[in-house]
Order: sequence, then structure tokens, then C-alpha cells
Amino acid sequence: MDYDITVFATAGAWVSLLTLAILEVILGVDNIIFISLVAGRLPADQQAKARNIGLMIALLFRVGLLLSISWIIGLTAPIFTLPLESVFADMGVHDAAEAAAISGRDLILFAGGIFLLAKSTTEIHHKVSGVGEGDKKVKAPATMFGAITQIILIDIVFSFDSILTAVGLTPHVMVMIFAVVISMFIMMAFSGKVSAVIEKHPSLQILALAFLIMIGLTLILEALGVHINKAFVYVAVAFSLGVEFLNIRFQKNNV
Repeated sequence: MDYDITVFATAGAWVSLLTLAILEVILGVDNIIFISLVAGRLPADQQAKARNIGLMIALLFRVGLLLSISWIIGLTAPIFTLPLESVFADMGVHDAAEAAAISGRDLILFAGGIFLLAKSTTEIHHKVSGVGEGDKKVKAPATMFGAITQIILIDIVFSFDSILTAVGLTPHVMVMIFAVVISMFIMMAFSGKVSAVIEKHPSLQILALAFLIMIGLTLILEALGVHINKAFVYVAVAFSLGVEFLNIRFQKNNV
């Protein structure tokens, strides 16, 4: 890996920076949705602060990971093997032996997937069952610390996939760092607007939570070696959002 900042003297580095920054923003859509939902449980005057503090700490964490890139790459090495090679083969997994070999990255993705499933399912249950904000039994997160902690935890999970994607696009660590910084500031700029739209329309909240459940399942499958083409996931989400916005427009015009 190359840590030389003079790499920006070449046109190729700027092309890589632009490409990677755009990709990081696209990959960060699910992160923005999660942050918007978590911060939305806080008082209105604390929401922007929670989003920005959480994202800034997450940015520092990502830069730290990039400076330890050799360790990150080492997380892809198998730690142990599950006795499920024949099961993966029956599922049609391309490389059943590779799927059965579990690495540190797989464990992190699996834990993150379980966390997203649990969090999103719980939130959907609360909204569908009509639990109000004043219900003492459900105040999650009830504090600024709780919101920021959840934002950082889920960003750690998304960081590993994001960084490994960056490694596949460029060998220049400084290009990766600048791309991550640019994408994170874009996320900060738009997370408030996304939060406002989601908060205004309850149906969008349910759709966003369903999207996070899908992402959680994707993370679990990825951890088990079942590779999912993320393009299909984002196309499905874009289509669903398009239909939902048409529905919102229809309801607004027929009130």
C-alpha cells in the first residue's frame, strides 16, 4: 500500500478519488437511513448534534482503519472452518470451501447483520403496535450517548466493507482517506434532510426499516459466503422509494 501524498500529482489519482468518493456515498445510503432513524428518537434540538458527532467519530475511526490497512486486509484470513461445506454446495454457493472458512471480517458482518435485524424489527414492532413516544417502556435510544453509540457501532460494521471495496479500487491510502472524508461530509450535509423527510412521512419510516432488514440479511449472507450483488439491492430500494413518493404525492393531491 502506498502512503505517498504526491500521488495527487497524477490524473489517475484524481479519477480514483472521484470514483471512490461517489461509491462511498452510494454505499453510505443505508448508513444515512439508520442514522436518521436513530437520531429521530431524540428531542428535535439534539438530533443534528447526535448525527454530526456520531459521523465525526465514525470518520476518525475509518481514517484510523485506513492507516492500519494491513490489519484490515488480514481480517479476511480464515480463523476457523464451519462443517457446512456440503450445505453451502447444495445452496449453489460458487466456492463452498471458501464460504465454510470464517474470517474476522465475516464475524463482524454477521454481528452487524444480527444487530440491524434486531434493531429494525423492534422499531417496526413499536410503530405498528402503536407504541407512543411517551411510553416509558420504549425509550430507545433515550439519551444522546445511546444514539451516538448506536451510530458508531453500525458505522464500524459498514466501514469494513467500505474499506475493503476501496482497497480493490486503488492501492493509494491517501486517495482512500480523502475519498472517505469527502463522502462523510456529504453524508453530514444530507443526513438532516433525509431525517426530515423520513420523520414527516410514517410510511417512509416503515420502508426505511424494511430496507435495513434487507441490508441486515445481506450482511449475514455475505458473512456466510453467499455473495449478493449490491446493485440489485439498491435498484429494489430505489424502485420502492419511487413508488412510495408517488403514493405520498397522490395522497397529498387527494386530501
